[in-house]
Amino acid sequence: MYKLLVVDDEEDVREGVVREINWEAIGLEVIEKAENGREALEMVERLQPDVVVTDIQMPFMNGLQLAEAIRERFPTIKLIILTGHDEFEYAQRAIKLHIDEYVLKPFSAQELVNALLKVKAQIQEEVAHREDVQLLKEHYRKSMPVLKENFLATLMNRKLPRDEVYEKAANYGIDLSGQGFIAAVLSIDGVLIQEDDLENRSELAKSVSLKYSEDQALKYFALLNITEEIAEKRGLGLVFMHNDEVVVLALRESRDRATALQETMKVLEEVRQSVEKYLKFTLTVGIGTVMNEITNISYSYEDAVLALDYRLILGNNRMICIDDVEKRTVDKIRFDDVKEHALTRCIKVGTAAEIRETMDELFQGIEGGVSVKDYQIYLLEILTCILKAAKDSNLNVDEVFGDNFVPFTEINKFTSLEEAKMWLVDLCAKMMTHIATDRQYTYKNLVEMAKDYTKSNYHEGDITINKVCGHLHISAGYFSSIFKKETKMTFVNYLNHIRMEAAKELLRTTDMKALEIAEKVGYADANYFSFSFRKNVGVSPKEYRNNSSNAE
Repeated sequence: MYKLLVVDDEEDVREGVVREINWEAIGLEVIEKAENGREALEMVERLQPDVVVTDIQMPFMNGLQLAEAIRERFPTIKLIILTGHDEFEYAQRAIKLHIDEYVLKPFSAQELVNALLKVKAQIQEEVAHREDVQLLKEHYRKSMPVLKENFLATLMNRKLPRDEVYEKAANYGIDLSGQGFIAAVLSIDGVLIQEDDLENRSELAKSVSLKYSEDQALKYFALLNITEEIAEKRGLGLVFMHNDEVVVLALRESRDRATALQETMKVLEEVRQSVEKYLKFTLTVGIGTVMNEITNISYSYEDAVLALDYRLILGNNRMICIDDVEKRTVDKIRFDDVKEHALTRCIKVGTAAEIRETMDELFQGIEGGVSVKDYQIYLLEILTCILKAAKDSNLNVDEVFGDNFVPFTEINKFTSLEEAKMWLVDLCAKMMTHIATDRQYTYKNLVEMAKDYTKSNYHEGDITINKVCGHLHISAGYFSSIFKKETKMTFVNYLNHIRMEAAKELLRTTDMKALEIAEKVGYADANYFSFSFRKNVGVSPKEYRNNSSNAE
């Protein structure tokens, strides 16, 4: 069932439309009726119907003004305009607003049904288009090369869960089988100057940067091709572009790290020599650590990039293996970006249970032969992340943890991993409590500021949620959800409530006319004020004044 709103200032038209059509039979449901554009807009904001049927000529806000406001804020809502022969100018303006259907007055129930069925068909067509499996499959197939490259790039950038890695690999038709996994980065050494060009060096110097930018893309394309060709022939693994360089993800059958590394280096050396021989430029290859789990390949890639930096010392046109230039533990624990993001997210928006779970994951595997130095560095990295989250959240560290808090000294006192873990969990829990309290205070403070501003300015006819948000320097979407959560009503309803209370007070205590009171409480149109007053209070302003006088 699609939801529909009927808007017309004539009650018999509204009731006739609702009564004369079998709504269930055409798959539509009338969820509300409005008698003017302003009332309708409030209903649209609150109910967000699928279809709005509106007359043009209405008090307070006409149908086209309503359509314009709906188009601006709710572009997916379908609009049907009821128009007369003498409203052609309005109809021309309606065309610019991309009105979905028009029904010419006077109209029969069947004519309106025909228009409703057309817009319903449009909605269904749009839904079907988005859900068309065959269309999605075709788009998916065309996007596959990009999806594959994005997936491999993600593997290089961060650690992913094992199940996710193999599920995505299967979806993209990527074979990640192997016992050893190595990342290598192939970087072109730059523009070469031949010996016989030395006499023209000054001219070449002027054009080096231009030539570099023009030739580099073509060179990397050639490098990618030759690397793919050799990698496929030798069964090396996957080759792709990442961060404007050629990356190789070597998949080795041998679980022995030394064997896996030697096999990989042998093929990469063939690539290096072939490039120099056939493409006439040189490259340097950075080779990372061998990993026994594909989920850790981002560490190998990180090492490969680091290995490339050593060409400043060792020179270009060579292979540089990280294990040759830096002595390291293969199973080194690392506090990477993924872990930092998970911990920071948990501290700011997580629960106490999630903090304990996240900390358990951070400490998992530390027992397995990690050096004391690496363990201490790891704890320092976790602690630094926690303190950074405190700074980002504008927390007073002394207030949260106490005046004598000296964190970097504390971590040397622990006699067990469990003790260190519980201390870190406690730090996070204290921060979470303060952040949640501050957030709640901020919410309440924003709402109170909005209320105060509204109470001071409700008499202005142009006060809107956007104006209030501009005053508070926050977005309307953010404010709307906070305001409704804290007050259990929308801002529009609150504004109406304030205006009605002020109007009732003036009716009780003054002899001002309804027109004057309307202006005093922010209504430019006295008739709309009377309409809204009756709608909210149940009686007209005059009746309310009389009742108040009688009560006294």
